[in-house]
Amino acid sequence: METIKKFDSVKFMIEIREKLSEKYWKHPDILKKEMEAIREKYNLKLSEPNITTKM
Repeated sequence: METIKKFDSVKFMIEIREKLSEKYWKHPDILKKEMEAIREKYNLKLSEPNITTKM
């Protein structure tokens, strides 16, 4: 018996990603401004890159 899928989360995330890429592709300054506002709102700080290599 087949179940009917009511919500396709993968399709939904792909649509969100496409909309955001269209919004920010030609306007990286908007992305930077919005990311700074998010960092300020949630009191987030940029961290140093954690580069570890295992040999």
